[in-house]
Amino acid sequence: MNIGLIAHDSKKTLMQNFCIAYRGILSKHNLYATGTTGRLIEEVTNLSVHKYLAGHLGGKQQLGAQIAQNDIDALIFLRDPTDAKPHEPDVNDVIKLCDMHNIPMASNLATAELIVLAIDRGDLDWREMYR
Repeated sequence: MNIGLIAHDSKKTLMQNFCIAYRGILSKHNLYATGTTGRLIEEVTNLSVHKYLAGHLGGKQQLGAQIAQNDIDALIFLRDPTDAKPHEPDVNDVIKLCDMHNIPMASNLATAELIVLAIDRGDLDWREMYR
């Protein structure tokens, strides 16, 4: 499966810890991330991550394009709802694309864990046929 990973600045350490905890599952899949998030994940997990530009430099749009082409099977987007960003419309565009293309998306740790465990159980294998 192709898993997208994005984390706002205040959630990057949480994303690193999440990827450490679920390294065994994530290592079986293709990972795609915005630049800084991907680099930080690689540093602590030794996982291979395809990195786009940093989110605010266009990485969210690059990942959004992959979502629009139905090339991402799940997205984990750990975002900080209390910290408004000047590029907030980009965030909403990525969420909208996931909704349009029936791509499971987690915006917090609880749903991220549910999605990763569902992937491991094979609950999202239907995505292979959907593509």
